[in-house]
Amino acid sequence: MKARHLSIIARKEFRGLFNERTILLAVLLQLFIALFSSFLMVGLTSMYDPSSLSKYSRYKYNIAYAGNDSALLGYLESSPDINSPRDFRVYRMDLSTAVAALKERKLSAVVYVPDTSPAADEPVKITLYTLTNDLQSAIVDVKLKDVFLKYEKDLRQVRGSRLSEQPVPVRIPKTTGGGDFYEFVYGLLIPLLVFMPAIIASALVIDLITEEYQHETLETLISTPITFSEMVWGKVLACELLVPIQAGAWLLLLMVNGIAIENAGLILLQVVVSSLILILLGALTALHYRERTAAQFIFSTALVVVILFVLALPSNPLNLLTRLAVGTAGPEQWIVLGATGVIVIVLGYLTQKYAERVGKSHHTG
Repeated sequence: MKARHLSIIARKEFRGLFNERTILLAVLLQLFIALFSSFLMVGLTSMYDPSSLSKYSRYKYNIAYAGNDSALLGYLESSPDINSPRDFRVYRMDLSTAVAALKERKLSAVVYVPDTSPAADEPVKITLYTLTNDLQSAIVDVKLKDVFLKYEKDLRQVRGSRLSEQPVPVRIPKTTGGGDFYEFVYGLLIPLLVFMPAIIASALVIDLITEEYQHETLETLISTPITFSEMVWGKVLACELLVPIQAGAWLLLLMVNGIAIENAGLILLQVVVSSLILILLGALTALHYRERTAAQFIFSTALVVVILFVLALPSNPLNLLTRLAVGTAGPEQWIVLGATGVIVIVLGYLTQKYAERVGKSHHTG
């Protein structure tokens, strides 16, 4: 196998990539995600956890209060702390009028408290009316939750004399984690961006190999001094070179967005080695089926199974990437790298033997 022949095939495929509209659209989509990661981080986080936006909201919500409990009313009308403004504009209204105003979206919520004394024997039942399927309601719910917790604490003090035994205090240590944004960026966004080029490259190598059969250019190609196995490895090389270029660009754009990423070089190394496994699997699938639709379908189905199996492992590459990005990866990163390297060697050997066998069949045919 000659390096010059591999470089010829790789350059040819690079020039042809600009005609692959699907690949270009996928790259542009990743570029959009990386460029606007800070904006998307806020938007996507709010989709699965709308309450995460509550601390950034400075809007005063109109709340109707229907009840006679002055303690709860005082909490609603006060600010959360001395340095922040009030969250609500509270209006005293009867329940029917308040609910009618809520339906017309003149109010954000209605709080109804029955005439139950804090010292009474029966529980105090608070009813909250909000708009359904509304992002604003999620924010209001979170802000009202803090108010209700303060009111609950007052009720516990008033009714504490009823306890016959002293409850055991539970002290939960405070965590220093970054919350939902931290989990979203390091647990999802970074692994998604750096592994997407590997998935795209593995699908691309199938197209590059099968198009030689579909366009009937294979005989012309192997009639040159380039062997069939060199043709296959040249296409694999072209797809593999795309991975560090794309993944490195995404990491750079994330860091430009202000996201701190540790061990960027090690992340690229892990991604390059892991991506070669997917690319070689795609090449073997293409060599076996030789038809684009069938090969892509079989490979996509197998890829889902492989990803699910890998994610079930405790030290899987996605988990390792997250730990590398935050700087907490230990010596196990080299074990994972060694294991993926062994898999690459095995798949490379199988690809070489399969390509040689297919090449011989074409020469004899």
